[in-house]
Amino acid sequence: MVVKLAPNILFSEEDWQRIERDWSAWWSHQLDRPLVMIETIDPSAPTLPVENFVTNYPADWSPQQIIDVCAADVGRRRFHGDAFPKVWPNYGPGVLAAFLGCAVQTRPDTVWFEPAGQPTLEDLAQVALNADNAWLQRVEAFTRTAVDTLGDRACTAFTDLGGNLDVLASMRGAEDLLMDLLDDPDTVGRVVERITQQWLKAYDYLYEIIRPVGRGTTPWAAIWSAQRCYMLQCDFSYMISPDLFERFVAPDLTTCCDRLEHGFYHLDGPGQLPHVDLLLGIERLRGIQWIPGAGNPEPEHWLDLLRRIRDAGKLCQLYVSAQGALKITQELGGRGFAFRIVETGMTAEDAQELVQQLRRT
Repeated sequence: MVVKLAPNILFSEEDWQRIERDWSAWWSHQLDRPLVMIETIDPSAPTLPVENFVTNYPADWSPQQIIDVCAADVGRRRFHGDAFPKVWPNYGPGVLAAFLGCAVQTRPDTVWFEPAGQPTLEDLAQVALNADNAWLQRVEAFTRTAVDTLGDRACTAFTDLGGNLDVLASMRGAEDLLMDLLDDPDTVGRVVERITQQWLKAYDYLYEIIRPVGRGTTPWAAIWSAQRCYMLQCDFSYMISPDLFERFVAPDLTTCCDRLEHGFYHLDGPGQLPHVDLLLGIERLRGIQWIPGAGNPEPEHWLDLLRRIRDAGKLCQLYVSAQGALKITQELGGRGFAFRIVETGMTAEDAQELVQQLRRT
């Protein structure tokens, strides 16, 4: 039976059972095909004033007004293959920095976080989540409203908490943090450990809001789990050596993976490739998302890297074109991959045909 989500979102209980069955098999390396996620938009649906960042909605809008627009947007979409309906509270990448006191700067195309005042490293070694923080309250209100409105019929995703060094770079400034790594690495180590603990508290806090509806977990990225999952990251690692990554980032990832059933890593651009061996060595890290980055060859041109990830026993998630996904499956097979197909103008019929083609390849 097809259920209707307020106001018009369509997804069936049988679809959710299929999502849980196939994604769970994928996590356990028992799915002999790739996961394929495609969304199309109903051509008869009206255009909606959907914003990429929640901060771009009018300041006087309530969480319910925003959720109503988000739900209506999901209602225009049709979910093919292993795709599923979700609403994501996008308050900017690394919003944990705002929870811990950073100033927030917004533009229509981005949100970023800056130091509040001139905190020293010693000051930051005492940072802690505060229930009175305005940004935490905003994210909590959005998440609760989404859960209350959509219930068990769609996923309410986790906001983008960020990674430990990314958050610290927002709190100190990237240039100052680079100097700190050279001048006072011991204190940096204490601070990033502290930030990791606050990250886990924020995750648990939001998880307890999301968990009761029983539709699993998903972050901003195209992964889903019936248990705890997240797309971990450290974009700051573009600027540091593998030795520094091993000292300051790998312990954070290990700690988070120990608390998550399904931890993934966001490998963003060639500058992070020197850290791949360290990532593949984290036992409980379940997989790697490869994002080549603007101006670089698309994912299907990195077959050696993709083979290396999969041969190490890790899963791999990619945003890729239809032709790119076909090339990867033809060259490497589809097992262990999760493809989020990014194509404009694809019809529902095109999507269904591609899903079947990729499953056969």
